[in-house]
Amino acid sequence: MADLATIARPYAEALFRSAKPADLAAWAEQLEELAQVASNPELLAVANNPKLSSANLLEILLGGMKAKPSDVVKNFVEVLTQNHRTLALPEISAQFTALKNAQEGAAEVQITSAFPLQGEELSTLLSVLKKRFGGKELRPTVTVDPELIGGVCVQVGDEVLDTSVKARLVSMQAALSA
Repeated sequence: MADLATIARPYAEALFRSAKPADLAAWAEQLEELAQVASNPELLAVANNPKLSSANLLEILLGGMKAKPSDVVKNFVEVLTQNHRTLALPEISAQFTALKNAQEGAAEVQITSAFPLQGEELSTLLSVLKKRFGGKELRPTVTVDPELIGGVCVQVGDEVLDTSVKARLVSMQAALSA
């Protein structure tokens, strides 16, 4: 089977091209919610049932959303269910968000810290990272992982900056073992 990213790309690009700039945030939010619904293990088990029609699957997907989706997103999901591409929804959502961020000159940043980051600590880190990544607006998601011992691990796109104590210890161990 083809890679999900390859399958998702034309769908994400088509939806992005049809969106007006004012619609991008709302559509990205709706796609994210649909991606969460489509990732549910129980839904995946039902979706693979050959007796389930695409109309029923569409009804289940849209019924799992908190708010009513826009007509365009509803039609888009209908096309996905008819083409048996429901499994690609999480990747489509991620690619759509990446296209939206690129147009807005922004980037999603995943920050993993040994301790909770809030307030001024987070803003200071974001200002340093903003300079590092060419002035892009950074939209952070912060998670705490005590195994890092100290420091942070930052991921923006496919670039990772790991300044954690754990990474330094692993590096020192490798150097001493050589």
